[in-house]
Amino acid sequence: MSNVSQFPARTDRCTEEAGDWVARMGDGLTPEQELEFGAWLSRSKRNYDEFMALAQLWDSMDSLSRLADICPEPSTRRSRNGVVAKWLVAATVLAGISAMLLIGANGLFDRTSEAPAIAAAGPVIEYETAIGEQGTYVLPDGTEIVLNTNSHVVVNFTPTNRLIKLFRGEIHVSVAHDTSRRLSVLVGDRVFQAVGTEFNLEITGDQGIELLVSEGVVIVGVIDTPVDDTAAADMPIILTPSSTLIAAGQEMSIAVDEFDLESIEAEAIESDEIAIKLSWRDGNIIFRGESLEDAVTEIGRYTAVQFVFLDEDSKKVRVAGMFKAGDVQGLLAALRGHFNIAYEWQGDDRILLSAQQ
Repeated sequence: MSNVSQFPARTDRCTEEAGDWVARMGDGLTPEQELEFGAWLSRSKRNYDEFMALAQLWDSMDSLSRLADICPEPSTRRSRNGVVAKWLVAATVLAGISAMLLIGANGLFDRTSEAPAIAAAGPVIEYETAIGEQGTYVLPDGTEIVLNTNSHVVVNFTPTNRLIKLFRGEIHVSVAHDTSRRLSVLVGDRVFQAVGTEFNLEITGDQGIELLVSEGVVIVGVIDTPVDDTAAADMPIILTPSSTLIAAGQEMSIAVDEFDLESIEAEAIESDEIAIKLSWRDGNIIFRGESLEDAVTEIGRYTAVQFVFLDEDSKKVRVAGMFKAGDVQGLLAALRGHFNIAYEWQGDDRILLSAQQ
């Protein structure tokens, strides 16, 4: 494959600078250049537009694969008002653009495989599952979403956007390829954006967010203006300074503490661990040595039954095995037979747990 691409004639300083950055990225950027690039890119929307216009030509360059090495694994804390350490701003700007270029390198800018365009905004569709219920739905573009127990989403497709708002629960998304419109899942002011990807997204019990990417890449960013279900939904969502790349085989956790500080962590995850975390799609819950207290918290998502511990020792018992989601009787039998835990029903919706003497 040739390493030479023809770029448009440079007409002004902005275009010239964008072309220079594209060329320099082919040779690799130093840490100092990465910071300089991030500052230049965030200086104006015109810089971003010119850079992306030229960057789309990179799908014929072998050196593009080196951009993956630039993407950092985020691990920082920031206040909810968006104040971020300057080094993180620069690094995540570069990570987000690297993600877009990486998508281009894998052929997602090939319009021949593009899904049919939607000429007008489609209806707003709402999906909701009850406690203990799961649902699988195919969206107008062929994207498949699976909702776990007690989950709620609103879907809105427009000519420029594919939007899914997750209000509670957990969703697994198999994104249909549509290079003209990224699919965005919105959780509050957080955006999880992809073209053709598989990922899992959960709002946890403490209102944190957990992202697991099993295929492709997801760009994670923050929007300042809420996107409603009408006019604003037809405006393209472009992520730049606040965006971070999470690739296949990685998971990301976002949590907010009592001081309203947000912690963000991302790490690689083994394929067998991915299978375990996604076993809920088959109606299973798998434990590998978690405490009974943590196990009961997870099981509680699938049933209205309340579990009450009568002693501290029972909370610390380690649980391993595969359980059917919502199968309370099967769980209790396993706890008594294999983990030495006694139980007692109080009415129809309350179970007392204790360590057997």
